[in-house]
Amino acid sequence: MALQEIVARIGQAEAAAGRAPGAVHLIAVSKVQPAERVLAVLGEGHRLFGENYVQEAAGKWPAWRAAYPEVRVHMIGPLQTNKAKQAVELFDAIHSVDRPSLAEKLARLAQARGTSPDLFVQVNTGREPQKAGVLPEDVDAFVATMRGMDLPLAGLMCIPPEGADPAPHFAALAQMAAQNGLTGLSMGMSSDFETAIAQGATHVRVGSAIFGARSYPAKA
Repeated sequence: MALQEIVARIGQAEAAAGRAPGAVHLIAVSKVQPAERVLAVLGEGHRLFGENYVQEAAGKWPAWRAAYPEVRVHMIGPLQTNKAKQAVELFDAIHSVDRPSLAEKLARLAQARGTSPDLFVQVNTGREPQKAGVLPEDVDAFVATMRGMDLPLAGLMCIPPEGADPAPHFAALAQMAAQNGLTGLSMGMSSDFETAIAQGATHVRVGSAIFGARSYPAKA
């Protein structure tokens, strides 16, 4: 299993960037992974996981969390507003808050429940029309709006354009976070997490490098 190799590489990247050991949280992205692979990583002692789909997470994590109560699960994929209620019951953090309607729904749920997962604003740093996320010029206003709703805003998240140099995107996200007084930076995946750590990532999202390639079910 590759978990320990990734943990070691994170430690080396932290040291190279002059950051404290343990400054970076490894989110093991377990979406569409066979149960035996996830259970193996749980067996190695890892306790922070990421999922992209509410329904998939609902089908497996309640039972596994009963067996491993210290586990934390983060939502890292797009969240439909009509799935928000289920999401806030399932996840400890949501990394993909990207529009006012979703923020408003999360605020209503938080008020009703008296609690909320930690929230990250997804930023479309590459301005890709097909990708979710707040545009860079809208981040300050959106953060202010969320704070006005008394939501627990942990930081910012981004997914750089495929094939692009990720470093400028990570640096831009770090600058946006700093100017808004945010410390959480959810950025970096299997192919670029060391670059993200050098730019200040606090959460890296690594899936295939830990679990192996995903095998998506064939569409009917």
